[in-house]
Amino acid sequence: MEKITQTAGRKALGEFAPDFAHYNDDVLFGENWNNRDIDHKTRCLITVVALMASGVTDSSLRYHLENAKKAGVTKKEIAAAVTHTGFYAGWPKAWAVFNMAKEVWAEETAKTPMAAHASQMVFPIGAPNDVFKQYFSGKSYLAPVSNEQVGVFNVTFEPRCRNNWHIHRAKSGGGQILICVAGRGYYQEWGKKAVLMEPGDCINIPAGVKHWHGAAKDSWFSHLAIEVPGEGLSNEWLEPVSEEQYDLCP
Repeated sequence: MEKITQTAGRKALGEFAPDFAHYNDDVLFGENWNNRDIDHKTRCLITVVALMASGVTDSSLRYHLENAKKAGVTKKEIAAAVTHTGFYAGWPKAWAVFNMAKEVWAEETAKTPMAAHASQMVFPIGAPNDVFKQYFSGKSYLAPVSNEQVGVFNVTFEPRCRNNWHIHRAKSGGGQILICVAGRGYYQEWGKKAVLMEPGDCINIPAGVKHWHGAAKDSWFSHLAIEVPGEGLSNEWLEPVSEEQYDLCP
């Protein structure tokens, strides 16, 4: 998780109440929000619940609702959390939060194909995968999950999108692990039949194995791509997967 930095206190109250600005920016958000004992998504939900219980329904609640959505809280999760809290904090407060949450999650409620797919997982879809688009047939998206110790990336494919045949090279170790987190897709090794991947499925790819992976014909597909540590790591990109090869997938 990237470090959270807040400057709202100094911008709004830096001259009038510098101590308050310091506590807001450096302690509340600088230290408390960057504490790793609670994961960021859980902290966002707790904050929304606390504000709702206190009857706070101003711009600060909207900020924390938007923050929760960015952290991966889905429409179903926020609806369940507000409903549960409503029994303890009060029904009118739940109504007030729902009126604001409906606006924050409006895009997801619209059920565009991308939004519907995003609602099925906790990881973000990320930005268009422009750096590697030359190695993909169709449109894909990339969201870094971890850039330290072990590289972990959430890769999302639109229906029928797939990457080229490729090989993960390594002098020792290396390879890749794929974990499907949403949708349906395929993994295929050279000379073998394609394997259907659904949420929870895990594929271990040793270094030196020619393969490809991508979305099913009628479904978006997202998987975590985990880079296995090793020495002399590189990717060798090869020919695209032909339409004839792809159409043989189950």
